[in-house]
Amino acid sequence: MLNQFSRTQLLFGAEAMEKLHQARVAVFGIGGVGGYTVEALARSVIGALDLIDDDRVCLTNINRQIFATRKTVGQFKVDVAEQRVLDIDPDITVNTYKKFYTPQTADQFDFTQYDYIVDAIDTVTGKLELVEQADKAGTPIISCMGAGNKIDPTAFEVADIFETSMCPLARIMRQELKKRGIKKLKVVYSKEQPLKPIEDMSISCHAHCICPPGTARKCTQRRQVPGSNAFVPSVAGLILAGEVIKDLSGFQR
Repeated sequence: MLNQFSRTQLLFGAEAMEKLHQARVAVFGIGGVGGYTVEALARSVIGALDLIDDDRVCLTNINRQIFATRKTVGQFKVDVAEQRVLDIDPDITVNTYKKFYTPQTADQFDFTQYDYIVDAIDTVTGKLELVEQADKAGTPIISCMGAGNKIDPTAFEVADIFETSMCPLARIMRQELKKRGIKKLKVVYSKEQPLKPIEDMSISCHAHCICPPGTARKCTQRRQVPGSNAFVPSVAGLILAGEVIKDLSGFQR
C-alpha cells in the first residue's frame, strides 16, 4: 500500500523497512549535528527514538539547527524535536530526556534497550562515557567528531576512530579509548583543518549573552565559542543517520 515511506521502500525493500520500523535509536545531543540525524531517522520509518539533550533553543542556533526557529527560541530542544518528529510520523514512539549526558548521569539510561546509539554531543568526557556504556551493553554506536569552525561539507568521511587523522577531537578520543581498552569505534570525521573564529566582541556570546532564561550551561562558560554554519553540521548529521539506517536495515548495494 502506498504510504509516506514508499519511496524509501523502493530502494531498501519491505524486509529492510520492517527492520527499521522495529528499531529503537537513541540520539544524544539534539543540536546542529544531532538534529539533522533525528530528522532523517524520523523520515526513514525508525519505530522509536530516544532524544537526550538538556539545552534550550537559542537565537544563535537558528543558523544551523533544524529545530531552531524564531518561534522555538527558549523551548527545550527535545520538546521541539518531539513535536516535529510526531508531525512527520504520528506512529513513532518518542522518549525525551532533558539531561546533560555525563558519567554522573549515565546510570539513568539502559543501553541494552537500544538497537543503535548516536553520539552527537560535544564534550570529551560525555563521548567517552557513551562509548564505554555502549561497549558494555554490546550496542552499536556511531560518534561524530568535530564539526565546529569548519566550512567544507565534502571533507567528511566514515571510518574507525583508529584510522582517522587530522581531526583534533579524534586524536584525543583515540588516545583515551586506547587507555580504556576499547579497540574500535565507528565515527564521522573531517580532515579539514578548523578555522580560528574571528574575534569580534560586538557579536560575541561572551560579551552579549542571550541564552534563554533557565539555560543550565551558557556559552559564557566556554573558553571559546566556535563558529558554525548551516551546511557543515547538517551534512555530518545526515551521514550519521545514513550509517544507522544502512547498519540497522542490513542493506548492501
